[in-house]
Order: sequence, then structure tokens, then C-alpha cells
Amino acid sequence: MVILNIRTAVIVVSTTLLSLVVKAQEYSWWNPATNSFPAIEGQAWPKEVGLPYDRLPARAEKTVQTNVWNISHQTAGLSIRFRTPAKEIIVRYTVSGKFEMPHMPATGVSGVDLYAIDPNGAWKWASGRYTFGDTITYKFSNLSDEAREYRLYLPLYNNVKWMQIGVPGNTAVVPLQTRKEKPIVVYGTSIAQGGCASRPGLAWTNLLDRQMDRQVIDLGFSGNGKLEPPVTALVSEIDAKVYVLDCLPNISELPPAEIQERVITAVHTLRKKRTAPILLAANSAASLQSLNGNASNAIANKALQDAYEKLQSEGVKEVYILNAAQINFDLSATVDGVHPGDAGMLEYTKAYETSLRNILHEPTGTINTTIPCRQYRELHRYDWDARHNELLTMNAAKAPKTVLMGNSITHFWGGLPAAPIARGADSWKEVMDPVGARNFGFGWDRVENVLWRVYHDELDGYNANKVYIAIGTNNLDMNTDEEIITGLRALVKAIRQRQPKAGILLSGILPRLNMEKRIVGINQGIMQMAGEEQVQFINPGTVLLKPDATIDASLFTDGLHPNETGYNKLAHFLQPYLQ
Repeated sequence: MVILNIRTAVIVVSTTLLSLVVKAQEYSWWNPATNSFPAIEGQAWPKEVGLPYDRLPARAEKTVQTNVWNISHQTAGLSIRFRTPAKEIIVRYTVSGKFEMPHMPATGVSGVDLYAIDPNGAWKWASGRYTFGDTITYKFSNLSDEAREYRLYLPLYNNVKWMQIGVPGNTAVVPLQTRKEKPIVVYGTSIAQGGCASRPGLAWTNLLDRQMDRQVIDLGFSGNGKLEPPVTALVSEIDAKVYVLDCLPNISELPPAEIQERVITAVHTLRKKRTAPILLAANSAASLQSLNGNASNAIANKALQDAYEKLQSEGVKEVYILNAAQINFDLSATVDGVHPGDAGMLEYTKAYETSLRNILHEPTGTINTTIPCRQYRELHRYDWDARHNELLTMNAAKAPKTVLMGNSITHFWGGLPAAPIARGADSWKEVMDPVGARNFGFGWDRVENVLWRVYHDELDGYNANKVYIAIGTNNLDMNTDEEIITGLRALVKAIRQRQPKAGILLSGILPRLNMEKRIVGINQGIMQMAGEEQVQFINPGTVLLKPDATIDASLFTDGLHPNETGYNKLAHFLQPYLQ
């Protein structure tokens, strides 16, 4: 009887193992570290790292302190972007350190965190079932089969030795290129590294990554963010959108004069190579109403303020300060009087986002047309993300003289970057090429999507002669006229901030079937707003109308998109304005 039970158990175990093997074979596995192009976000030196998931280049081992070097193997701030329509995603990996700390759970220290962006640019979060052992496994199930972009955040306080991402065999993982926009670079302490978030996506640098949808290079080193010259020199190698120096918690015990010296030296080091804004952060713990608060925090913050004022008196430009009152931790913000918990991380992120949006001139509003976001509503036809990256690459290689920003009507006209459809290629070549035009049209874009692209560097680094804006038709089905005009006003302001020397041409919305009357009305409002913003309003859509003010169907393919003849009429209408 015992033998029978043992045999039965063996059969059951063997069957279970076999089913697991079969199930494993039914999955396709992708290793981000061996991808054909860099797929790990958050690395400033992807081609120089010694280990796949390191944060510093291998050569830094010879210059930085040993503690900094050891912590740089921990994957705080690193993430992986990919697309898949899979209904289930499995992440398996190994780490080399302890799973958890006394004040921080294993899910934050050693776990991963999965987020996604839907076709309209809205963020979603996926809860996962996890097991921690020799191999850590996260399983994300019951996902929709809609192809979406995922962002997987890696452990905050552990070293990833290897990792694989698996999906059912009838689906695939499509790796995404690392983002090409200039990153936010953070040099800081354990707080910047993510202590003590309950999971990686709630670390403030990762929250900021999503809130501003801009890559964050996280150089937070627990207990070792001390504004040391070797690290600051490395930071200066990165071509950043903005630099954040958040090291005060690790140097608050130093004499005020030394704190000032370290801050000023760090800023001067950055300024020798870079002109990007620098944000100095105070010690957030000073804002806590603690019964046993540390007086050194307030003293250190005063030293930081003095250093800031000295830099101002020296004429050092684009240096800003984030003080403790702006962070404004409440009594529930931290786990130990220093490190934010999840609630504190949200407060930290809010303070940083507010400050950085002011510095970078990236305001947001309360209606969707003023909230910048990406989209991939037409992924079957073109890759929105890839087109944006291609534009950034082209702009860096050769600046455009004329910029045409718009939706599919512009996208499918002609010119470069090449589109899957070019219905007006001849008129583009005749009229647009001579004025050095570049096609910044993206199919299915709305006002808020163009605002995102303006905020994400498409107009940075060069001076255009003309910027033509033709956007809004895709908002008609979801927004009021007032909401569209409000978004266009925000867009005009953003473009003027980045292209102050360019002539801005704001187009009325082009006519479309069964919406002619409404478009006449909204265009009157757009014209009034253009006058208030002192930009030129033009109304090329009039050439596509019949005398009775309805569309001339012979000039369209579908009542919305012009055909070759329609594009020819638009080109010749625009020609004198683009000279």
C-alpha cells in the first residue's frame, strides 16, 4: 500500500513536471540584455556598462568610491519598454542581494512592477502574482489582447543577474528603442534610489518618469549621494534636459561651509560642460513636524540656500532650488523620519513635477487638450513612437527651415519622414521642398498629442523660419469648441517658447463632411485666439469648399483626407505664407 502511494506520488509529480515543461515550451522568452539594440531604459552609458543592468560605466570603478560602485549595480530607475498583445506575461529573474530590508518590503527591494499605456496615452497598472526564491517569478494574467506598450520597472535595491520576459507562444514581445529625448538626470541618496517605496513603480523617480513621460536617469546611491567630484564629473557627461542634485540628506551632518562648497563645486562642474537647468533640492525631512526632529536638517537647508544665493550673485544661470516647504511632508509621509513611504513618494513627485514643469515650460491644464500625452491609435499603419524618434534624429542631423505640424492630413501629404501613404507627393516636392519643409504630421494626432511632441524636443535645438500648425479635427468628436481652442492656445504658447524667432502660422481646421457648419464656427474662435496670441491665422480649408460652403467631394478621398488635387490646392494656398 505504501509502495502504491509512492508510485502514485511519483506519477503525479512526474505528470506535474511534464506539464510544467510543456507549459514552459509553450512560452517564448525574451532576454532584454541580449537584444539587438539597447532596450534597457535609465542607463546613461548603455554601451559602456560592465554588466547588463549596471547604472555606471565600467571605467567608473576606478574613480568613484567603492560603496558607490557597488550600489551602481542595483537597478533603481531602470525599466524595459515593449509591446505585446499577450494575455499573460511572465517575468523571471535572479538577484544577488537580500530580498528585503527591515523598513522596505521585498516587492520594493527586489520586485518588478508592470505598467502600460493604452492607445490614447492613459496609464494602466497590472497587478502580478509573485514568488521569491532562487528565481523570482512574477506572473501578470488576465490582460487584454490589445497590443499595448508596457513599461517594466526593475528592482530598486537589488542587482539583477539575468532576466527573461515570457509570453504565450502564439504571441510575441516587440522590444522598443530607448527614448531619444534628453533625460532628467537625478544625482541623489537612498530617497532617489527609491527607499522606501513598496514597489518600484512608486519610487518618485519612476513616478516622475510616468508623470512627465520622460526618461529619468536615476543616480541615487543609498547613503552615498554626497556630491563627490568623481560622480559629478560623470553626471556632466550626460546631455540632460535638466539636472537634479538631491544629495543633502547624506551631507546634512557636514559643517555648513563644506555643504556650500560641495554644492557650488558641483554646479560649476556641470556648468563647464552643460547649459541645461540645474535644480538643487533641500532635505525634505526638515518639513516634518517631528517630536524628535534633527536640527541639522534645517541648518543644512540654510547652507543650501546660501550656496544658491552665492551662485545667483556669480551670475550662474538656470539654477533653481526646491525647498522643504515645497515638498511639504506630512506626518504620514515617511517610514522612519527620513525615507518616504508610498504616500511620501507621491508628495515628493508632486513637488518635483510642479517645479520641473515651471523650469522646463511644460504646463498642463485640467482638460484633455491641455494634458500632453502620446498615442498609438493607428499602430496597424505606422509606429508613432518610431516616427517621433526619427524626427529627433533628423532634426539633430539637419535642422528644418519650415515645420508642418499636424495629424494624418499632414502626415499623408508627402516629404520626410516618409509615411505609408503620400497622396500629395508632387505638390509637396514643388512647394514644400524649396522652403526646407519637414513633415511633423502624425496620423490620428489630437491637440494634446502635438503638445506632447512639442514638450518632448521636436522643436528644440534649432531655429525654424516658419511653424505651421494644423490640428484639431480629431478632437471634434470628443471636445467642445472652447476646449479645442484652449488646447490650441496652450500649443501656440509652447511653440513660441521653443521657437521665438519663427513665424507661427495657425491654420483653421480643414473642412470635413457633415461638419462644415461647426468648423466655420470654431475657426472664428481660433482666429480670435490667434489675434490675442499675436500669431497669424490662415484658413486654407476655403479652397476645398464649394460655393455653398460644403466640401468639394472631388478633392477628398473620404470626406476628410484630401486627394492629390486637394493637396495641390492646399500647397498653392500655403506657398506665399511659407516664403
